[in-house]
Amino acid sequence: MELIQQNPDIAAYLAAGEAVDHDHPLVRATADRIAAAHPDAYAYAEAAYVFVRDAIPHSQDSGDLRVTWRASDVLEQGTGICYAKSVAYAALLRARGVPAALCYQRLADDDGSNPVVHGLVAVRLPGGDRWARQDVRGNVPPGVDAQFSLEEERLAWTVRPEFNEVDYPVLYDEPHPVVLRTLQAAPDRPHLWRTLPTEL
Repeated sequence: MELIQQNPDIAAYLAAGEAVDHDHPLVRATADRIAAAHPDAYAYAEAAYVFVRDAIPHSQDSGDLRVTWRASDVLEQGTGICYAKSVAYAALLRARGVPAALCYQRLADDDGSNPVVHGLVAVRLPGGDRWARQDVRGNVPPGVDAQFSLEEERLAWTVRPEFNEVDYPVLYDEPHPVVLRTLQAAPDRPHLWRTLPTEL
């Protein structure tokens, strides 16, 4: 699948925004801490990926009822769903000059019911000529094995067209408006679960 930048200017994928607030002191401090041990761009991108995937639990897995949507809030509260964790990873990448985009899949149950939009991040290392999608949701349930990879994708789930699942090719510099509105309007995760977007 060819990934398509919504904004043709690569600088948009380095900018700070409302959700991807990598100019926030906490985001900067977290990025600096990771970079101190992993100064190389590739090593940093992988270490930041593992940090967000493993050290920040998905709120469904942990039972946390809070809803986060800004990168700084995700890092401060240590929780978020896939959309929020993706925003945090994008912010950590941009804080170190690595272009990062938000992108999405449409997933469903094994019979095609209960569709939901799932959030991912695309990374483009300096000097690279292509985007590579990453999934920081967290490797739960058992059997899910998302890994950082710039070559062959190692996402949590591969879409199944027979169940009307979709890989959306567009790369966004901020969360898709439908996603962002849903997060901002949710007072808690049970409400969020009832209002998650089913398509873009």
